[in-house]
Parts: sequence; C-alpha cells; structure tokens
Amino acid sequence: MNSKIQRLYFVALVPPEPIKSQVWQMKEEVLANYGSKAALKSPAHVTLHMPFTFRVDREDRIIDCLKTAITDKKPFEITHDGFGCFEPRVIYVNVDKTEPLENLKADVVKQMRLDLKLQNADYKNLPFHPHMTIAFRDMKKPVFEEAWPAYENREYKANWECGSVCLLKHNGAGWDVLEEIGF
Repeated sequence: MNSKIQRLYFVALVPPEPIKSQVWQMKEEVLANYGSKAALKSPAHVTLHMPFTFRVDREDRIIDCLKTAITDKKPFEITHDGFGCFEPRVIYVNVDKTEPLENLKADVVKQMRLDLKLQNADYKNLPFHPHMTIAFRDMKKPVFEEAWPAYENREYKANWECGSVCLLKHNGAGWDVLEEIGF
C-alpha cells in the first residue's frame, strides 16, 4: 500500500439510538418527498471539525490528537428542539448551543491546529452553529421553498448524553465512523 494515500476525514458527535435512527428516517423522508439524498452519505452527526485530507498511514496521529483534546472532558447533554435551515438548500435538526459543546468544539479545533497543522476547521469563517443536517447540497432552491414549510413548525424534541467524539472517514461513496473516543 502506498503510504502517501490520503482520504477525507472529519470529527463529529454521533448520537446514540434511538436518535441516530430517528434522524436517519428524517433523511430518508427528505429523499422520498423532495429528492434530496446527499445527507444520506453520513450518519446523523454534529460536526466539530470540517472535512480535511490526511494520510491514511497517519490516522493514529488524528486519534491521538483527539484523545489529547478531550482529556478531562465530562459527559454532557445534547438537546434537540425542532428544525432550522440555512437558506436556500439546508434543513437540519436544531442542536442547542451550550457551553460544554462550544468548549469541546474549540478544544478539538485548537488541538488539531497544534498537533496536525489543520487550518480548515471553520466553514467560511461563520460562527459555530451546531446542527444535524437532514437535507443539503443537492436540494434545489424551488424544492427547498416547498420543503421548508413542512419542517419549520414541526416538533421534534430529544436529548442524549454526549460522552465521546467520533472520527469519520470517507469510503469513496459516503462516511463511516472510523473511531469513537470516549471521555
């Protein structure tokens, strides 16, 4: 195997069951009703670090970095309440922005910059807006305008204890959890 082979990775929080399956069903509903399937390429998740390219033979460095970033972290609650959107294509399950969640994201990003020299943690320099996407990228604006009213006032309430971060790896067609690191 060529040691310089690179793959895409990202760091996220992946919810436990039944939330993981509930959000997956929402993604399937979006596909069935609105033809948007891009969100089905990854499990339900809250992104902490945007996708980045890294050498496959150095994956252990990413895992070690994440272990360092979560040292002394304690489990905390993630709460979902309804839906939100980033017009004109994205619909998501809301994630309450809490101090423990913001601190976890900041610590992961900081450690990855220090240890791995990764600089692409922020999406277009926008502030952290935690969410779980159910429709994005491939949804056309007219379809979004039809779909958003179906979710805008729809109720969905859930919460779960977050006690780990996940490293996801692109398999060529979608994303798989490569490693779950508990704290």
